[in-house]
Amino acid sequence: MTFLKINWAPNEKLFEIGGFGIHIYSLMFIIAFLLGLRLYKKMFIKENVDQKYLEPLFIYMVVSTLLGARLGEVFFYNWDYFQNHLLEILLPIKEKADGSGYRFIGFRGLASHGATIGILIGIYLYQRIYKFKPLIWILDRLTIPVAIGGFFVRTGNFFNSEIVGKYTGSNFGVVFQNRGEIHPRYPAQMYEAFGYLILFFVLRKIYTSRFRDQGGFLLGLFFIGLFSIRFLVEYVKESQGGFEEIMPLLSTGQWLSIPFIALGTILLILSFRKKITQNP
Repeated sequence: MTFLKINWAPNEKLFEIGGFGIHIYSLMFIIAFLLGLRLYKKMFIKENVDQKYLEPLFIYMVVSTLLGARLGEVFFYNWDYFQNHLLEILLPIKEKADGSGYRFIGFRGLASHGATIGILIGIYLYQRIYKFKPLIWILDRLTIPVAIGGFFVRTGNFFNSEIVGKYTGSNFGVVFQNRGEIHPRYPAQMYEAFGYLILFFVLRKIYTSRFRDQGGFLLGLFFIGLFSIRFLVEYVKESQGGFEEIMPLLSTGQWLSIPFIALGTILLILSFRKKITQNP
């Protein structure tokens, strides 16, 4: 059944001019942010919220997402490396193998758990300044653009041939030829991507129901859905490193997902008990 095997060797750059190019991975991030902005704008219009709050919200989201994702990669997965390469934490450079200097590599190495923490902190700081709605109101509605954003980011990972799955041991799977491989792996990135896409449609549907105004319901469902998908896909994903050597029962990604699933469950329970208000 060789038709189930895909030889995958895409050009990682959309175009390149004079040594400068736009990576498809970067393009996926841009699409995720711009589409998220459009979706949130529609919600502002639908619920008669002044759009003057939208631009600063977008800025807080972009900065907190990228900063949180980067620091998550550094501290959750690769501190052994970055503790000796502090300059590379926030700069798009990497030391050359011969130690003769640095080369530009763009921003790579971003962790979704770190991004989630970054967004929570960023939106908390945002709401402290712009008090037009309660924090839970903003976070509930952010789940929809974040879910579809996850789809595009994981698609970008697929084009980058990174965060790959384990070898399938059969003719089924994707051969990541850009990694110099000849054996099929599970397309773990796309498993996650389509899981997040389904979650997006579920959340969007719920947004049109009475549960939209049940504070914490959308956020709780988002945490449970997104991180359950992440938890399950980790079983077919190649190890990303981290602290799983000292906690070998689960992968680092699974350990980090458990607190968010628990938090989502608590939020759902509280939303049904009406312990969280969306009133200003």
